[in-house]
Amino acid sequence: MSEVFADLHIHIGRTYTGKAVKITGSRNLTLTNILRAAKYPKGLDIVGVIDCHSPEVIMEIERLIHEEKLVEMEDGGFRYEDEVTLIPGTEIEVYDENCHGPIHVLAYFPTLSTLKDFSVWLSARVTNIQLSTQRIYENAKPLQEKVKSLGGLFIPAHIFTPFKSLYGKGVARTLTEILEPSLIDAVELGLSSDTKMADQITELHDYTFLTNSDAHSTQKIAREYQKMDLETPTFAAFSLALKNQGKNKIIANYGLNPRLGKYYRTTCAVCSEPMEGFICSSCGSEKYTKGVSERISELANANANANKPKRPPYIHQVPLDFIPGLGPKTMQNLLDHFGTEMDILHRVKGEDLKEVVNAQLAEMIIQAREGHLQIAAGGGGKYGKVKKS
Repeated sequence: MSEVFADLHIHIGRTYTGKAVKITGSRNLTLTNILRAAKYPKGLDIVGVIDCHSPEVIMEIERLIHEEKLVEMEDGGFRYEDEVTLIPGTEIEVYDENCHGPIHVLAYFPTLSTLKDFSVWLSARVTNIQLSTQRIYENAKPLQEKVKSLGGLFIPAHIFTPFKSLYGKGVARTLTEILEPSLIDAVELGLSSDTKMADQITELHDYTFLTNSDAHSTQKIAREYQKMDLETPTFAAFSLALKNQGKNKIIANYGLNPRLGKYYRTTCAVCSEPMEGFICSSCGSEKYTKGVSERISELANANANANKPKRPPYIHQVPLDFIPGLGPKTMQNLLDHFGTEMDILHRVKGEDLKEVVNAQLAEMIIQAREGHLQIAAGGGGKYGKVKKS
């Protein structure tokens, strides 16, 4: 058994030839650069890269295999330079006749052959197979069935985000309006919610919760992640961890305090000021973006807390780049001394930090680990902020 850190929702901005995949992703966010960044400076053990359906990304996987930098493992997944596991996947937008609004879902595949098979199947159902998060012209349940027929994992993405998620606008009340519950392997919470909030909805009690970065740049990789106990760092062991089977399990979820997320509170859609009623007190607009906290309150079940499952701890960890005063030079100095971001956040003692940075900043890093920093809430597409002490 080994403890591993995993971020399973990372986008590809461009292919190795420079073609766009995720339009809003960084230009240097190629598959190879993701794998390098996962190794250093992030210190992750497993990454899920969710634009691997793109034909040129598949070509890059094959190229890395040919160069012997990437090795396909017998139990699924790929090993990069014998240090980082790649689990290839895709993000898809579903907006069928059952949806009230578009939802995003994630699918992961164990092998190159199953990834290729899915890419071919998907290419007949999207406008542009090269790009990320394309709308699929197919109902959600047949999509689930296809993923499962290939030995894949099906996971609804950032389920409370206001615009393109299961509970944001996708359903009126319940996931059964769109999805087949038995074909869901886990759910991804997103940046504006946590375990305590999500467990207010009874139908989610059956599913493992994942916390991932949804990174659009290398800098944002591992702003949310999980720690797992796995028998081996493979697709098969990860699949078992989602079901808490054998000795494989998720030990802890590390995520932003929901108040740091972009959609925690309801805000005016015109001026982005917080709203408590139906008319903005700042500009008078009646248009608003409903916050995740308010949406969960609408969906909450009265008896949910009495029946909630035992879950791993959700640790409100503040990413290092959110900490005031921790700029690029200081960050590099910390990395030079201690190795990786995972080392800084999990392994380095407080007294050792104080030998490299000033006492105030060292204390803020320690508080960031434990979720004790003071937060100003975000909303309306703007992140919350850490208050300076």
